[in-house]
Amino acid sequence: MPKVLLVEDDEMLHGMYIHKFKNQGYEVISAYNGAEGIEKSITEKPDIILLDVIMPKMDGFVALKKMRKNSDTAKTPIIMLTNLGQDEDIRKGKELGADDYFIKANHTPQEVVDKVKTLLNG
Repeated sequence: MPKVLLVEDDEMLHGMYIHKFKNQGYEVISAYNGAEGIEKSITEKPDIILLDVIMPKMDGFVALKKMRKNSDTAKTPIIMLTNLGQDEDIRKGKELGADDYFIKANHTPQEVVDKVKTLLNG
């Protein structure tokens, strides 16, 4: 069963994504801020990480940078999942090592699940 780490501080979105992924046969690990996301990315060894940007304690860009520098998570696929849709934000996410960048308002949870499937199945 593929393991997804969902790093998202919005309770409603968090629940919606968990529900969608579990219905499609994924195990979901939850984190509610960047610091917790880093910790769980190392201890839980997820197959893929969905990472919000605007969160308490540590934003997603800082978390992404730290995950890419850690040997445990350097190669783990990471999708930025955010409402920051400016070109400079997208460019920053990609430059820091995100495999993809989804703007929440532009994608349904099912589209996010489909993208995860594609990334995991090569």
